Amino acid sequence: MTFKRHTVTSALPYANGPVHIGHLAGVYVPADIYVRFLRLQRKDVLFICGSDELGVPITLRAKKEGVTPQDVVDRYHQMIKNSFEQFGISFDHYSRTSSPVHWETSSEFFKTLYNKGVFTEEVREQYFDEANQQFLADRYIQGTCPHCGFDAAYGDQCENCGSSLSPSDLIEPKSMLSGQPPVLKSTKHWYLPMDEYENWLKRYILEGHQEWKTNVFGQCKSWIDQGLKPRAMTRDLDWGVPVPLDDAEGKVLYVWFDAPIGYISATKEWAAANNTEWEPYWKDQDTRLVHFIGKDNIVFHCIIFPVILHAHGDYIVPDNVPANEFLNLEGDKISTSRNWAVWLHEYLEEFPGKEDVLRYVLCANAPETKDNDFTWKEFQARNNNELLAIFGNFINRAVVLTHKYFQGKVPEAGTMFDLDQQVISRLEQYPDQIADSLQNFRFREALIQMMEVARMGNKFLADTEPWKVIKQDEVRVGTILNISLQIAATLAIIASPFLPRTCKKLQDMLNLQDLSWSDAGNSNLISAAHQLNKPELLFERIEDAQVEQQIAKLEASKAENQTVEVSTSKAEISFEDFTKMDIRIGKVLKAEKVHKSKKLLKLQIDTGLDQRTIVSGIAQHYTPEQVVGKQVTILINLAPRKIMGIDSQGMVLMAENSDGTLSFLQPDQEVNPGGEVS
Repeated sequence: MTFKRHTVTSALPYANGPVHIGHLAGVYVPADIYVRFLRLQRKDVLFICGSDELGVPITLRAKKEGVTPQDVVDRYHQMIKNSFEQFGISFDHYSRTSSPVHWETSSEFFKTLYNKGVFTEEVREQYFDEANQQFLADRYIQGTCPHCGFDAAYGDQCENCGSSLSPSDLIEPKSMLSGQPPVLKSTKHWYLPMDEYENWLKRYILEGHQEWKTNVFGQCKSWIDQGLKPRAMTRDLDWGVPVPLDDAEGKVLYVWFDAPIGYISATKEWAAANNTEWEPYWKDQDTRLVHFIGKDNIVFHCIIFPVILHAHGDYIVPDNVPANEFLNLEGDKISTSRNWAVWLHEYLEEFPGKEDVLRYVLCANAPETKDNDFTWKEFQARNNNELLAIFGNFINRAVVLTHKYFQGKVPEAGTMFDLDQQVISRLEQYPDQIADSLQNFRFREALIQMMEVARMGNKFLADTEPWKVIKQDEVRVGTILNISLQIAATLAIIASPFLPRTCKKLQDMLNLQDLSWSDAGNSNLISAAHQLNKPELLFERIEDAQVEQQIAKLEASKAENQTVEVSTSKAEISFEDFTKMDIRIGKVLKAEKVHKSKKLLKLQIDTGLDQRTIVSGIAQHYTPEQVVGKQVTILINLAPRKIMGIDSQGMVLMAENSDGTLSFLQPDQEVNPGGEVS
């Protein structure tokens, strides 16, 4: 079907922390590639996003930091918005769910469904924290996942296996406020009867959208086949959109009811700012609605939100939801709590001008069909061996040689050899192939094809060697460079969705403006005598030291979280396992802060056996002066590891309090260094 316009959304980032590369690879880079491609096709496309600022995790962070939820979301909304802008994610409008327009839109949506009799009003038992005298939203409850055994699953979802849960599914649930087991207490809520929409969902997804990615279609089918249950669309909380009913005091809309409506409220804001209509982008059947999300949000965007839209009656439903899997980091799952992540705002500071390098690597490693891994060594290799050595090298050669031999003017093409015709023929085919891949959300495949064009150009120059031929045949060199510049001009178009800043530089070098996708592949895109601008290097080499610094920073994060890991419940071990650990009492002789780290102290410790250096993540809890002379408990037979360039020979054991502060484990009276703990 050909659509008149396109509404593209990307998952609302949650405003309780910065954006990291997992978010970028899974959602924002592929969405931006797709939107830039549509714009090059001169499509009517609206790209919408915003900060998700409601819900329980924000209240938990606010409580921990001793600030208001509004303080938390104001801080992270601005950080996220700035990072996206600097990185080049080309939203038409970036909003936030704490805006008045969003609260009004969400309330109107709820009232419409309520007045149509969609909701069922039920009194059910819900977990209640007696110590804090409040009902617990799903995210306030943790317990063991019944599917994978993960002992820190939330009441709505297990972040280890991705299963969607209800609080009653958890084994040994505990309140995240008091740490105590909650009790069941009756409360009233309004439920969306999901079971009544099963037949419609079967027609909509299982029959109507078999082209969806297998991971998305499979998860939807599994949910529908298992049978859907009514789901509460309200919560007992004080941070969120108030339920717009007289008998609902102290209740707010469920965050997964209001958050997707944030796409609609953001569209309203965009329309008002641009003096245009918003309804066609959400209510016209000629509009294609596409959601870019991660796999953990599939059920909400493919089942719950479509049911809400369908029940309302005035809105279109998603035509595609190309969800990705997860991106890991250096072989380990990205974890914001353990600071095991590459944060976008830090990358922008530490790699200025290299936004496109990260876009390229994340697209090349995109977790489209299965979880994938990002490593700094591969990041370096793809920049140096592909972007620099192939793409950048080809462009530089073509433009520099044109300036050297023809004063920067595009030479005329003379007699074509078989090789020339083959290259031109292949060039004409690539745009349609790449377009097909992009239209079907196969971005890694499209990136490979784009780089094949650069490889073809690089090989063409290497095979024809115009720097040698110029001595005998200037006309032939003119033909070679004309063809090379036609390839470069096509690259300036087809690479633009992937490398937008690079292609802006390339278009400036080629002195080309207002290119569209239909221009790509044209072997006469640049006419003879067209004047080029001065050459400019598109990429630069990334050195070993830069990568080693990033790896060291990650290793420091591991060290900083060792103390937390000690206090976490682990699997049962045997007595023989325990006896392998050599735990002793030591004395801190010297202490100093580790350069470029906020959390690490470098400690010199007398272990009774020797004096050794141990790096410990306690700098936010103790100053160097406070720890000198203290007796500490240390694991001394832990394998040495290099942390921030320092050889650390052991681990200081700490206890973590419920408020996150750390305390030393010490004997109740003086013990000679080296005393064994048994």
